[in-house]
Amino acid sequence: MSTEILLRYIHFISIFTIVGTLVSEHLLLKKNLTRAEIGRLSKVDGIYGLAVLVLLAVGMVLWLGGYGKPTGFYSKNFIFHIKLGLFIVIGVLSIYPTVFFIKNKNGDQQENIEVPKSIFWMVRLELLILFVIPILAGLMAKGIGLLP
Repeated sequence: MSTEILLRYIHFISIFTIVGTLVSEHLLLKKNLTRAEIGRLSKVDGIYGLAVLVLLAVGMVLWLGGYGKPTGFYSKNFIFHIKLGLFIVIGVLSIYPTVFFIKNKNGDQQENIEVPKSIFWMVRLELLILFVIPILAGLMAKGIGLLP
């Protein structure tokens, strides 16, 4: 198996993990959660964060490492930069929910904690942006957005 195929496989698995964990977070969120439930959400969020780091690392290797398409194919494509920018926006949006989960998971496990509405909207916005990225990837793969 070539290195490129292995890297692309890890890239795809990371994407699926990100989608799965983000959908799980959305489904597990309620207006009020016990600290035990927040602890479970924190674990899901940790897997999400790990998948994001793996995706970013492998993506950088694919982009700058010379595997598959040349580096210029990505560097000179404005759609690639939009895609990368949206990925960064998702990362920034995920900070507040992550901090909330980490801060509120410890203590009396039966205590109810009110979840701010902004966390619901941030997770929903992350999902919305996440579902735009594949169309950008498809356009980019066809060479659309490539600047001279």
